[in-house]
Amino acid sequence: MKLLVKLGGTLLDDTASRQRLAGELAAVAEEHRLVVVHGGGKQMTRYLAERGVESTFVHGLRVTTPEVVDAILKVFAGTVNHELVASLVAAGARPVGLTGIDAALTEAERVSAELGQVGKPTRTQPALLDLLTANGYLPVIACVAGNRQGEIFNVNADQMAISVAVGFGAERLYFLTDVPGVKSADGRVIDVLTASGASQLIADGVATGGMEAKLVSACEALAGGVGSVTIAPGAAPGILAQLLRGDAVGTRMVAG
Repeated sequence: MKLLVKLGGTLLDDTASRQRLAGELAAVAEEHRLVVVHGGGKQMTRYLAERGVESTFVHGLRVTTPEVVDAILKVFAGTVNHELVASLVAAGARPVGLTGIDAALTEAERVSAELGQVGKPTRTQPALLDLLTANGYLPVIACVAGNRQGEIFNVNADQMAISVAVGFGAERLYFLTDVPGVKSADGRVIDVLTASGASQLIADGVATGGMEAKLVSACEALAGGVGSVTIAPGAAPGILAQLLRGDAVGTRMVAG
């Protein structure tokens, strides 16, 4: 089975959390064709602050100046990616650290002049991922993309995960986050949610901010042919085994 796991940067900022997840991912990669996409927003904000650069956001997206482009290569494609790759090696996997730039894996286009070098993925070519996963390798992709003109784009990690999942033909997409799942108006975690139900939560103002963006992304993945999208707590030990068993954990989204 083809799987894609998207890891939030918060889960990777702590060594113990990163190593635990690496062990779980390595176990899954032994049985399935797995691709990992990761963020690193928390690490990026800290890196820039240490250098006196204030992070500016518009509609939840980081304004990306040439200075910030340099930082995303050092942080997303550098430190965060390779720390995860090293942890996966220690867990017995065969990881390959990548960005969307490599082999034009994921191409993107500029979102707006206001945001600078922020891009939205337009397509992901599956050939490299198929080659690697068919031969026992584990692609680990940072949320950086490019275009045929050689530009580099900062890409929202959820959007990157969708593009890669659709291009790769993933049957399941797991968003491992720092929340237990999607909550209803009364605060209850919803076990199963349809795309129309997600749209209603947004329209009613129940899902806002980061969760609204994640639900929109999940609906795009379902529309693109991904079988199911699950939003689940990445901090829960054994979370991937639970999800693969079909345990009622997090929120599983289906087309309807």
